[in-house]
Formats: sequence, C-alpha cells, structure tokens
Amino acid sequence: MEDNILIIGSGAREHAIIRSLNKSKLDHSLYCIGSNKNPGIAELCKEFIIGDIENSNFVIDHAKNKNCNIAIIGPENPLAKGLADALWLENIGVIGPTKNLAQIETSKSFARKLMKSYNINRFPIFKTFDSMIGVRDFLVKLGDDFVVKYDGLAGGKGVKVSGEHLISHDDALNYCNDLIKNGGKFVIEEKLVGQEFSLMSFSDGSTLKHMPVVQDHKRAYENDQGPNTGGMGTYSDANHSLPFLNNMDIDIAKETNVKIIKALTSEFGTKYKGILYGGFMATKDGIKIIEYNARFGDPESMNVLTLLQTDFLEICKAIISEELHKIKIKFNNQATVCKYAVPIGYPTNPIKGEKIDISKVNDHQQLFFGSVDQKNDDIIEAGSRTLCIVAAGDTIEEAEKIVEKEISKVEGPLFHRADIGTKPLIESRIKHMQKIR
Repeated sequence: MEDNILIIGSGAREHAIIRSLNKSKLDHSLYCIGSNKNPGIAELCKEFIIGDIENSNFVIDHAKNKNCNIAIIGPENPLAKGLADALWLENIGVIGPTKNLAQIETSKSFARKLMKSYNINRFPIFKTFDSMIGVRDFLVKLGDDFVVKYDGLAGGKGVKVSGEHLISHDDALNYCNDLIKNGGKFVIEEKLVGQEFSLMSFSDGSTLKHMPVVQDHKRAYENDQGPNTGGMGTYSDANHSLPFLNNMDIDIAKETNVKIIKALTSEFGTKYKGILYGGFMATKDGIKIIEYNARFGDPESMNVLTLLQTDFLEICKAIISEELHKIKIKFNNQATVCKYAVPIGYPTNPIKGEKIDISKVNDHQQLFFGSVDQKNDDIIEAGSRTLCIVAAGDTIEEAEKIVEKEISKVEGPLFHRADIGTKPLIESRIKHMQKIR
C-alpha cells in the first residue's frame, strides 16, 4: 500500500526531511503545505501548495483530500496550535507531539517545572514571572550571571544573556518590562558557562533512538559575536560526538532525553511521537539542560539526515505504530558541516526581495533552501535564513572546506559565518572546556 505523506512547513529543515523521505524504497507520494514557495521542495513533491500551516481545518481538509495517512510537522508553531491533535482525530499518523506534550518547547516555565517535579536535576536555578514583582530581588541573587527567557515561542530569538545582550540589571528590567507589556510570562535563570550541544532522539513514546550529537552556532557573526539567530550553522564529528565531549557527557544527554519522555508520559498519559531535541551545555558542574524542542532542529536536521542510512519512511512508520524498538537505525560514520547564507542585515533588519544566484554551486544535493520565494525562474530572498550547504567528510576539517568553497559561490546580498567548523574555532572550544573542567 502506498503511503501518502503530508509535510508541514517549507524551510530548509523540511527540504531535508522531504529529500530524505524521497530516498525511501517504500511506495509513497509526498505532499507539502508551506508558507513560501521553496523550489527545492516543489521539485520533489507530487503537490506543493502555499497556505496557513497553523490553521488546523485548512491542513486537515487538504490531508483528507489527498488521502494522506502520515503527516510530518516541521516547525514549532503548528505544534503549539495543536495541529498534531487534530490530525490524530482524523486517524492520520503524526510525526510531532500533541499540544500538551509540545509544551516541553512551547513553554519554558512548563519545561523547568516538569524537570523539577520529576527530579531531572540538570537545570539551572530559575524562577518564573508574570509580573515585575520579585524580579529585581532575583536578579540581585543571581548577580552578574543571568539569562532572561520569554516563556513562549520566539524563533530562537527570545533569550537575552547577561554580559552579551543585557549589560546591567537595568537592561534586564527594561527587557522584562517589555515582555510584561506584551502580555508575556518569562523565566529568569542562572547563566550557564560552557559549550552547547544538541542531541535529537526519535521517539515513539516508549523507545528512543538517538541521533549524532551536533553543535549549533546561534550568533550572527564570526567568533560568536552579534545577536542571536535561528542558527547560522552546525557541525558533527565522525564518531557522532563532538571534540570537546566525552562518552559520559553523551550518555548523560541520552539518559536525560529518556527521562523527559517518561516524565511527559506520566504527566499526560499520552505517548510522545516525533523528535525530541535536547539542548545541553557541558559545564564545570557536568551536563546541564538549556532547553528542549519538540521537533527537528534547523540546521541540525541537515547534519543528521545527511548521515542517515536507515530508510527514513520506515522510521516514521515505526514511530506512529510504536514499533521503533524493531528498527536498527544507522548513521554514516562521517563528520558534517552546515553553513547558512543569510540576507544582509539578518537577523535584526534583513533585506528582502533580492535575487540570488546558485548556478555556480556544483552539487545541488548539498544545498537546502530556507527562506526563499520563487518568481518566474528567479530565487528571491524572503527575509530569514536563505539557504544552507551541508557536506560530509572523514573529518570536520574536510567537510568544512567543501562547504566553504560551495557556499562562497552563492551570489547575492548575503553573508555567512566562514568560521563554523574550522580548526581554530574547534580548538578554541576544546581549550575552553579544558579550562573550565
């Protein structure tokens, strides 16, 4: 029987998901609903339409019209709106958790309280606020090392860190005031010092299968300068770890993902089916949780799906049927590097509507379109991260050289971080961890 699969979303993450599904030996047809015309997705799908991906009725009507039996939700906002719940009610199997379970990402306060309730003691000191009462006192308690996090979704840009985005307590109070004025709750917590890494796991609610560990680079400019972004690029190592981590670090992260799934199941009595993304920090006091996401990371998905050997559609079907334990999931033992090209002015004031030219890029299988539109035969920047290029190699250094060469061939008003995956940057990460440990 043929599987009709509906993919929700039209960024580079969804481009990677669709390209991976398209390799499946199982009979399938791919359909996509997106918010922008992604030419890479359009050429791989039987049908690609533009529509409101957060409107459950619209998505369900389309899914039923195409006899879809599987849906894969890429971005976080449809999860927050309960799209998975609505699809399951129509007997459409979903890769992506229900609204309650997705709170592990959509509410910072829920996530911290869940960890506290279930003794998952890898979180920093924190406090949740919905008014300014007690904010100043808590900042005084934390001193100069604090982070303010908007409680909801902010596209990776709702976190302000002391010494980087907030220079003083007054800066923090002003930011908190702005959040309150906009009706937002927020979390203040101690600032963790160390190296970040991401561990994503496939989950059918009972079994978890872990993916290679990846490091993202949130800052817009080289040497980790500038404002936070959705992620400027990533790398992973051939041993599926990172050069500054040890085996115990990875084991703790895996164990923590398992505990989170068990806690969510206990809390709501329902199975978490989809991708659990743990954002961790290796610190002098061990591995700490920064945050959780309820879907594939972007750009992390490009790294891991590039390495995935196992049929991705088989994995999706096993998640839906709760048979993930029956599948042996394999990834190539190679390193990967991913770099995003983004519009001039990104993330604060990105230009839009400008044409880009990819004709000089050699291997389009390594290229994933993000925030683009297509007008006639032209590819146009749509205002967020434009496209990324990913390569695998025997070493991070080898993969980085391929990516840098190729992404430099993309023409248009764009910039990228040339330092991601380079030897000096990675050595600085290793030295930093050696210093604090």
